[in-house]
Amino acid sequence: MANPYLQVLRTPHALPMVLAAFIGRLPLSMVGLGCVLLVAAETGSYGLGGAVAAVGAVTTAVAGPFVGRLSDAHGQRRVLLPVLAVFVASGSTFLVAVRQDWPLLVVFVTAGLAGACLPPVSSMIRVRWTHLLRGSHRLPTAMAMESVVDEMVFVLGPVLVTILSTTGHATAGLVTAFVLATVGSLLFAAQRRTEPVPTAHEHRVLTSAMRCDGLKVLFVVAAGVGTVLGTLQICLVAFADELGQKPMTGVLIAGLAVGSMISGMGWGAVHWRLPLRHRLAGVLVLLTVLSAPLMLVRDVWLMVPFVVLAGIAVSPVLISAFTLAEQLVPRAAVTEAFTWIGTALALGVAVGASVSGKVVDISGANAALSVATVAAAIAAGVVALTQRALHVPAEHASAPALAR
Repeated sequence: MANPYLQVLRTPHALPMVLAAFIGRLPLSMVGLGCVLLVAAETGSYGLGGAVAAVGAVTTAVAGPFVGRLSDAHGQRRVLLPVLAVFVASGSTFLVAVRQDWPLLVVFVTAGLAGACLPPVSSMIRVRWTHLLRGSHRLPTAMAMESVVDEMVFVLGPVLVTILSTTGHATAGLVTAFVLATVGSLLFAAQRRTEPVPTAHEHRVLTSAMRCDGLKVLFVVAAGVGTVLGTLQICLVAFADELGQKPMTGVLIAGLAVGSMISGMGWGAVHWRLPLRHRLAGVLVLLTVLSAPLMLVRDVWLMVPFVVLAGIAVSPVLISAFTLAEQLVPRAAVTEAFTWIGTALALGVAVGASVSGKVVDISGANAALSVATVAAAIAAGVVALTQRALHVPAEHASAPALAR
């Protein structure tokens, strides 16, 4: 059988688009950590660095749907280029503000503006795949591939920014992130043959993609997965620290990403007959079950395989959510729908990190891992109870053979 990922990459004009998007989305996993490392190096306060990074994450989440609507209505290139310009300008001002000890208000405002204008290449390329492969059985494979690339980004990005920021100048990590965002976004914008046609007239018919009941369900799902990821990020650090093996933190977090990457590749290579909404419910139950044993493990090396197993359920949930979003919302609102899912993920990460961090302080890392299990269980319950909202009408299904 031919490799389905190679078939997707052989789509006309796809490979340059994929390479440009990979470069352009690396900053997604670099900017937040780069802010923490820079502020901590300049002020000695990790708390302040975390607060600055949190402001950027929140503005990214809030601005995402708005930027998505603009892209749907006016075209990706016309929106991406000015967004990139504001991102570079505000990010550069942020660097100067931190280095020159400007007032904290300036630091926070520029960090927030940079976060709001972080180029949404990850959402845009998913829309391009939808444009290129609508009605094809290869679309779910393309969505799976994008989830795998996202996992690669979140493995490589933090390592790159940490090395640059700690072995060279403190600003090196963020400067590199800004350069990658600029180069990747410009190359991506130059791929005009894969860009969807703007749908300004269609877009005016629908006030918001969130009027779709199915997207509301997927928002809850993405928030639940984000909560799981935010919880694991905090708890795995605390877990390794409690056992006196903090250097193992990177191994544990990488294990989560590796499990997700492996399952994402396998998920996208299978031609499913089970309805997509049923698959989503199933993998959420699987995520709940696989996250529960993490509360019981007390050895760092034993934790590694359990974390890999928990990661196996992450990519299938996100692949299913993005694919369902593409099928449920009107074509004119696909970018906005994808950015709503990204917003929910970001907000979920913030909630998971905050809640689990408080539980860690009170009861320890293993107890705090219960936050992940509860979040996954809530998402699974919501999907099980709202299957009607996730039903894809035959005329709207982009891959009918997979949706029945």
